[in-house]
Amino acid sequence: MDIKFGIENIIKIVLSILFLGCLLDWEYGYFQFVRFLGMVGFAILAYQSNKRENQTLTVVWAASAILINPIFKIALGRELWNIVDVIWAILLIGSIFYGKRTK
Repeated sequence: MDIKFGIENIIKIVLSILFLGCLLDWEYGYFQFVRFLGMVGFAILAYQSNKRENQTLTVVWAASAILINPIFKIALGRELWNIVDVIWAILLIGSIFYGKRTK
């Protein structure tokens, strides 16, 4: 399979690894680090999706950036955050392959 590893795909892979890392028992600082990188990464992905006029992914990535932002925290509880982290990892990795298939 021929997949280009542009900046978007690198962001998606790094975020996926970070989110799956959230399933482990880390210090609170790790989760703050993931929130900040997640917000920035999702904002970049939303901007890029908007440039390509992909409204669905623009909304998904923008909503994700808002949900994970470290400034106005949304408390979901550890179990629910773990589910969200897995869903994000699946969406991010899936979007790499789906985006390639639809081009």
